Amino acid sequence: MADAPTYRIWPPVALGVPLVAGWILTAVVGDPVALPVGPSRVIALVLIVAFALWNGWALWLMARHRTALLPGGATRTILDRGPFRVSRNPLYLGLIALDIALALLWPSFWALVLTPLGVAALWCGAIAPEEHYLREKFGAEYDDYRARVRRWL
Repeated sequence: MADAPTYRIWPPVALGVPLVAGWILTAVVGDPVALPVGPSRVIALVLIVAFALWNGWALWLMARHRTALLPGGATRTILDRGPFRVSRNPLYLGLIALDIALALLWPSFWALVLTPLGVAALWCGAIAPEEHYLREKFGAEYDDYRARVRRWL
């Protein structure tokens, strides 16, 4: 077994394809529900700042502990501090927040509605293979971590 998860779908693609499809639908057929531009932009900016801080913190911890920063790299240790103390997938949670923020910045009802499709693709294409890899590599240590920390929040 290679010392890295075998991804079926690269995470930014899993979330990005439904986002772009939603933008295209909005441009071609319009939105059945108009999202209010002002509040949508405020929420989007809050989510972007949260994404930058949250993912920046998680990436800093990963670099500090010399574990892979990019999907598909080898994991050297189970991180259980910082964002990893409250979510087993903090980087993916941040990407979902960014995805929603981008859908709101347009604003695109369709891109927002298609977000769960991207989350499902992310789970199937990246999270499930990553969890399998971590279970194989770390065994009981990963099982203990899974028992203490939720997947999302």
